[in-house]
Amino acid sequence: MSNLLVLGGSGRTGAHVLEHATRRGHHVRALVRNPDRVKAPAGVELIQGTPADIDDLRKAADGTVGVISALNNARASDNPWAKPVSPPMFMTDAARNTLTVMGEQGIRRIVLTSTQGAGDDWARLNPLVKAFINLSNVKAGFADHTGLDQLVRASSDIDWTLARAVTLTDKSLSGPVRAAEAGTEKPGARINRADLAQFLVQTIEDNTWIRKAPLVWNTRG
Repeated sequence: MSNLLVLGGSGRTGAHVLEHATRRGHHVRALVRNPDRVKAPAGVELIQGTPADIDDLRKAADGTVGVISALNNARASDNPWAKPVSPPMFMTDAARNTLTVMGEQGIRRIVLTSTQGAGDDWARLNPLVKAFINLSNVKAGFADHTGLDQLVRASSDIDWTLARAVTLTDKSLSGPVRAAEAGTEKPGARINRADLAQFLVQTIEDNTWIRKAPLVWNTRG
């Protein structure tokens, strides 16, 4: 049982993280912009604020031993042409604040959501996929994911994991989940958010994939 800070707990993946971490017996605190709008499981402590504000993070992280970040770069809709609504490089800036606070408070462990194609995995994407990303508003999110990837990898005193999810879906749990380092296996096409959330919690519990960025996918469904 651990005291965990969850970032992005009001999002579609983050909501599953709150539920699963609580069910696993963790004491969970979530930093959210509007606590009244978050339907969190009983026992989750909701702290009002944003990871863009380092003082909000300091307050939320106090007394915790690990961080799970399910933050993402939002658009006006799931349509790839929809306008980005998050500030530019929101995830990267939030991670910079988070890593600073972790250093101040002696927190070593963080697991973050990432995406297939971020950082050095970009070179492995199909050229048609790359073209689609570069021509659509998905491009802003990929730039942010890559900035996040580079920032986290440079943190020598943090035990980080970047969970590079393939295409996310909102289906119910279907499992099983497979994870592998990029370039070692051909990944599946999709992962359900609920299954990804379980992977994030399991990874912080097991201390697996430390200082690695595995691709994560459902092997069926």
